Amino acid sequence: MDRIDTSLIALRRILRATELFGRELARSVGLSAAQFRVLQIVAESGQCTATQIARQMRITQATVTSLVDKLVRQGMVVRERSQTDRRQTNILATEAGKQAIEDAPDPLQQRFVRKFKALEDWEQASLIAALERVAAMLDAEDIDAAPVLDTGEIREPS
Repeated sequence: MDRIDTSLIALRRILRATELFGRELARSVGLSAAQFRVLQIVAESGQCTATQIARQMRITQATVTSLVDKLVRQGMVVRERSQTDRRQTNILATEAGKQAIEDAPDPLQQRFVRKFKALEDWEQASLIAALERVAAMLDAEDIDAAPVLDTGEIREPS
């Protein structure tokens, strides 16, 4: 097998792992990876705003609003007016949302983070350089992307 085939197989395995995790997450708790990450951020902070989520995930506020709307419909989060600033709306995880986090499989990006952190500094730098080169080879370096391993749901800003 030549290097081109080997590299394409590795890329396909990454895409496939992401796709399989998305299916597992949807089957176990009924959420996409992006929705699950929003739920995690809300639960970790206790309460937060859509702006805070957008900043942390590096996606547009409109995309966060869409994700939160879906979580509200599923009973995973609620929106409440801030007691200190009535113009601000806080997002809070419900008991159902907290239970979904407990019931969910180990998120793919957390597995990656755990293993990435265990690498030596030079290995991390080398891997980042290689991944950035692959993104550039696919003309994808300017695509808006959040640090969520998912094949769908997050839209490019309009």
